[in-house]
Amino acid sequence: MITIKEYDVIVVGGGHAGIEACLSAARMNSKTLLITSNVKNIADMPCNPSIGGSAKGIVVREIDALGGTMGISADKALIQIKMLNSSKGPAVRSLRAQIDKDKYHKIMLETLRKQKNLEIKQGMVESLIVKGKKIRGIKLSNGEEIYSKAVILTTGTYLKANILVGDTRKEEGPHGEEPSMKLSDNLKTLGFEIMRLKTGTPPRLKTSSINFSILKEEQGDDEILVFSYENKPYYNFKKQVSCYLTYTNSETHKIIRNNLDKSSMYGGFYEKLGVGPRYCPSIEDKVVKFSEKERHQLFLEPEDKNYNTVYLQGFSTSMPTEIQEKMVNSLKGLENAEILKYAYAIEYDAINPLQLKLSLETKVIENLFTAGQINGTSGYEEAAAQGIIAGINAVQKINKKDPFILKRNEAYIGVMIDDLVTKGTEEPYRLLTSRAEHRLLLRSDNADQRLSKKAYEIGLLSKQRYKKLVKKNEEIENIIQELKKITIPKYKTNLYEHLKKTEEKVNSYLSKLTKEYSKEALEQVEIAIKYEGYIKKAQKEVEKIIKYEEKEIPTDIDYNKIKNIATEARQKLIKIKPYTIGQASRISGINPTDITMILVYLKRYYNE
Repeated sequence: MITIKEYDVIVVGGGHAGIEACLSAARMNSKTLLITSNVKNIADMPCNPSIGGSAKGIVVREIDALGGTMGISADKALIQIKMLNSSKGPAVRSLRAQIDKDKYHKIMLETLRKQKNLEIKQGMVESLIVKGKKIRGIKLSNGEEIYSKAVILTTGTYLKANILVGDTRKEEGPHGEEPSMKLSDNLKTLGFEIMRLKTGTPPRLKTSSINFSILKEEQGDDEILVFSYENKPYYNFKKQVSCYLTYTNSETHKIIRNNLDKSSMYGGFYEKLGVGPRYCPSIEDKVVKFSEKERHQLFLEPEDKNYNTVYLQGFSTSMPTEIQEKMVNSLKGLENAEILKYAYAIEYDAINPLQLKLSLETKVIENLFTAGQINGTSGYEEAAAQGIIAGINAVQKINKKDPFILKRNEAYIGVMIDDLVTKGTEEPYRLLTSRAEHRLLLRSDNADQRLSKKAYEIGLLSKQRYKKLVKKNEEIENIIQELKKITIPKYKTNLYEHLKKTEEKVNSYLSKLTKEYSKEALEQVEIAIKYEGYIKKAQKEVEKIIKYEEKEIPTDIDYNKIKNIATEARQKLIKIKPYTIGQASRISGINPTDITMILVYLKRYYNE
């Protein structure tokens, strides 16, 4: 048995969560080890070759505003980018980019290798070293023990992973690698409640075998767009790679219905299967559950700049390979398409996120943190967001500092984590704009204003980046003050008030400003003017509930002593142990009367 020196933080897993976790820890001056079963799979995209999307694109900007890496790497590797919902209000606008998968991996691997305080090791973690309910390190399959003050598990879909295609079930990871078969059992032994989840992926097609001439072309936006607040473009917007659109048809649906008995999901081959994602169903699910629909939209998305392979977005399936071929060839433009990699479903273990604190430290083992799909989420962006928070809080914990918690009115990241640890999930969780009750305040354009000062104060964001934010804020204030000083005699008002009451844009009056301002500052001013009333209303709503969000519940409270609360409420309060009254109020099964009784109890016995 080999023992090496102790690290501050060990991160297990080199996916999107693991990357942000280890980089944030290392950048906060903690000696960090990233351990992964295969270095070649670091920053892998086993599913769609894209970053961002509805709500998710805002999360990428939040990660960047906190000093994370996903946004800048996506900017360097993108081959097409769009602003979704650009014709709608700012609350739902979000970036989405097609990514060169291989380039993204190389960029991230180079970033990790250059990072000070960070080492990378290849190996399979078999169990955790725990003493007195406190993490002490990890044990590898070769018997090697590595010690640390904190451990972050970001195992993705590798815990007891099974690949499902038709009636076959193999113990494999997404690329046929060896999964982690023992760590999940070790977590169960330590007291964790384990869930079985499922996700899937569509087939990859040979580009030259597709007839694009009869398909609808989907191009990127004809302006420079970037995820990172560094605002440095790495692409030529005039040379973006196109996506294409096709649809399922009656023949496709006939093939699926006639072969449902061969599908892993519908064939009855297994007694119990993991729960799949509601918002990203398989094509079998779509045909069965939405039988009234004559067709379903599918996107053909390039996986690299050279357009060697195409991802068939929306066509996830667990049908046998020979049936997949018939299904694909029934689609318009894909009559002669060649499948390079067949679709599959994948089952894996995850922990019940109700066993987590808002810091993503587990309630079961001290100084053990988890992030990503192990917490029951889906998506690269959701994983990366949890990773950066887990990395920050691991360092905060070992340095005996307060946890870094983002509230629901501060970030989509805060919404997601609060949802997970307060409500839990029974299926792979996906972020949606509808989950955020304060979404007008949580926009794509203002993530830096919401979060960058916080990141700077904990030592994660560079001084250079923070100065850029300060300058931007000064620009915004200067523009607003200028607009208020410029009078328009014809309308008997100033330019600020005029713009607020009309559909005219700030850009129409740039010549009246004393100097040239940045595009980002002008955009912020435009939103501030046009949505001033709505934003003020949203801020007032936040102020109303903030007293409950900030009212802490003592950790030693005994819910069994509180009279007149429902039995279901009592059970859930004991299990979840909410930190604030606000969090308690969002637990399903807790009603306003229960909250009132808790407040009365706190006032009587804690003088609060």
